[in-house]
Formats: sequence, C-alpha cells, structure tokens
Amino acid sequence: MLFLAGAAVAGFAQAPPAGVESAPVPAAVAIARPSAAEVQAAERALARFLESAGPEIRELDRKYPGLVSVRVPPPNSATVPYLAPFFQQKHQANLEVARKGESDVLFMGDSITDFWRNADGMFAGKPVLDKYFGDLKVANFGIAGDTTQGVLHRLQNGEGQGFKPRAVMLMIGTNNTGRNSAAEIAEGVGAVVLQLRKDFPEARILLLGIFPRGAADDPVRGTIAEINGIISRLHDGERVHYLDIGAKFLDAEGNIPKDVMSDALHPTTKGYEIWAEAVNETLRKLMQ
Repeated sequence: MLFLAGAAVAGFAQAPPAGVESAPVPAAVAIARPSAAEVQAAERALARFLESAGPEIRELDRKYPGLVSVRVPPPNSATVPYLAPFFQQKHQANLEVARKGESDVLFMGDSITDFWRNADGMFAGKPVLDKYFGDLKVANFGIAGDTTQGVLHRLQNGEGQGFKPRAVMLMIGTNNTGRNSAAEIAEGVGAVVLQLRKDFPEARILLLGIFPRGAADDPVRGTIAEINGIISRLHDGERVHYLDIGAKFLDAEGNIPKDVMSDALHPTTKGYEIWAEAVNETLRKLMQ
C-alpha cells in the first residue's frame, strides 16, 4: 500500500499496459465469461435484431456507431501483471533477497506486510517480528501501495525464483478496492495463489483474509467480506490454507480500536502483536 496517504489510494495508479495478458485464475474464484462461440451467437442475434428494427433504432445505430452492440467484458485489471514504476526500487531490493536463497518463509503483500520491517514509529512491526519470528529466515516482500497485479508482476519477474520457502504468508487486495469489484479482486488473489504454487511447489501457503478497514458501517467492509468469502474457496487443506483473523482486530461494536490500527487500516505495534499471535502456531505447522 502506498503510504503517501495510506494503503487505500495506490491502486488507481496501476492501470495495466496494453498487450499484457491476464494471468491464469483458479476455477474456484473465476468469474464466468462468455466463450468466443457465445459472443458470436450474441452478435448474430444482434444483427438479426437490427435488420428487423424500426426506423428509430436503425437511425440511432447509424448516428452513434457502437451504441447498439455486443460488448464483451474487458480483461480484469486485477489479474493483468503490472508493477507501477515507483515500486521498482523495492522490487529490486526483493530480488537481491531472493538471489541469496536463504529465506525459509516468505511474507508477501502490500504495506500491511511491508511494515513488519518498521523498527519504530506508529506502525512498528519489527519488534513483534523479532519476538515471534526472530528464529526464522523471513523474506518480507511486502511493498507499500501494491496490488494483486503488482504481486503477479513481481513474482513473474524474479521474486518467485532463487529460493525455496517452506511457507508463504499472503495477504493482498485491499488496494484494489478503489478500482475493482469484489469478484475481480478475488480473481486477482486467486491468480497470485496460483503463481505462488507454480513458483514454490514445495511451499505451503497461508492465505489470509483481507483485514477489516474503516468504520463498522463503511461500505468497503462489505466488499472485503465478499472478497474473503470467495477466496476462502481456495483452501484445500494441503497446499493452501485459508485463515481469516479479521475479527480479532475489532471491538464489540465492530470498529477498529485506535491502539490496534490508528488509521483504521495499518496495524500498530499492538495490531502486529494480535496478528502474530493469531498466525504463529499455524505458520509454524505449515513449515514442518
């Protein structure tokens, strides 16, 4: 997540370039899309309609070409690998870590993951990292501001090579909520999981549900709940293990206490403590 103004704003800058194909998506989270044959059938039906349409419709079709048309759903930007230029420096730093080949667990995500490295300040995760995971060789490939498409690009361009983690902890997608639907984001998360399975065939993946953000009545809460409901289908109990710890960050009214996420988005040190306690046992089991 881009920490110019928090995690939520970065996704708008990551429009995919033309000519880049969407990454494969697991069937469990795939959005139904028409086949080429179905599109052709719809086009033939439209042609028949226009031939028999009255003067008003024919004039509209003549006056505004394409107004009456068969429109194929565009590619899902959340599954089209693309990394914004201003993330390249951190990407290169991650590549250096990957080339060393020494890491046995990978943390992958956006700023919520990135800030595990913060030694001080409001969002200091490193003291908690040292306390709970200091005995592990952790590769932190979180990049503040990143999205599903950014992680896909990074994995396909070196971050998925050079080392063999025993486990991966993944949380990604909150930065996509500004431009993608819940179903599109779930596809993006699924594409990342598929890429991780390809890159690290021996690793087990701890797929975390996207953490809650905002106030209890913020509409984004519903979007996140929908995303998490879809990506939970990726759990297979073998290679992929889904875990939703979001409720642990909430009070009785469903709000996020200031001492847990001061901006209702990024964990404070206390928030990282909650996170570490919630995943420590599971993550270590996956590494066995």
